[in-house]
Amino acid sequence: MEINGILSRCYSHIIKYQKHTQMQNKSKNVIVLTGAGQLGVAIVRRMAYGNKIFIADWKMGNAEIISKTLVEAGFNAVPYKTDISSRESILELIEAAKKEGEIAMFINAAGLSPSQSTKEHILAVDLYGTAVLLEEFGKVIKKGGSAVTISSQSGHRMPALSTTEDRLLAITPTEDLLNLEILKPKNIKDTLHAYQMAKRCNVKRVMAEAVKWGERGARVNSISPGIIITPLALDEINGPRGDFYKNMFAKSPAGRPGMADEVANVAELLLSERGAFITGADFLIDGGATASYFYGPLQPEMN
Repeated sequence: MEINGILSRCYSHIIKYQKHTQMQNKSKNVIVLTGAGQLGVAIVRRMAYGNKIFIADWKMGNAEIISKTLVEAGFNAVPYKTDISSRESILELIEAAKKEGEIAMFINAAGLSPSQSTKEHILAVDLYGTAVLLEEFGKVIKKGGSAVTISSQSGHRMPALSTTEDRLLAITPTEDLLNLEILKPKNIKDTLHAYQMAKRCNVKRVMAEAVKWGERGARVNSISPGIIITPLALDEINGPRGDFYKNMFAKSPAGRPGMADEVANVAELLLSERGAFITGADFLIDGGATASYFYGPLQPEMN
């Protein structure tokens, strides 16, 4: 009888613990990453332990590979297929994430490079898609939540736009963005120009959205990396344009490309409470390549 009593009490404690654990799991924060690449993963590994992670990518295979790697490292991650050029797809991702808890953090590292697609597709994904992500996640992010979106040094390299053009990129209703005169195909020279315009728009959009996010007690910032070593970057460095990149490294103050963890260092500050006074800002992380482009040996007239 005494043994049965002990077992009964043990069983009761186990049931209480399981219920407590289930309640904890339900109340856990949710972290959403769009873009299952090296940059996003480096940031997630810094910030997402102890929380539910959604790994969203337009290629389900990519999301599954990254999720599996994270799960094997002890994280609670699930893959999700999302096309960020589709508002409907983004809303489906948000609804799935909300079922698991409050969305406390959002990291957008999705996008196309100039060599990956057409100028129309780059604008649809990198410009329109990012604008929709910022808009929709801004409606659901929890109080005290934070976000970063990955832009690019390219947005800092292009010629300055007028005050009016910058304002249009920042505040034009999302569904009207691609109808702006400066973004019409006839005014976009090539895929690089499309990419630059998208990244300039990302930065301006973050500034405008930060005002709206602030009304919810949340923050959003952007990071503009230079050449960061990833599988895609290695392909570029070892490809036909390799000499261009090697010249950039040699003539920039840092004298080398960057690493994903160096971008994650900054993202960790921006996403954490230590960055509580930072919102609506963009951080250029390119080893000084842009500085050299304007004021040093990388100036176009010197090459």
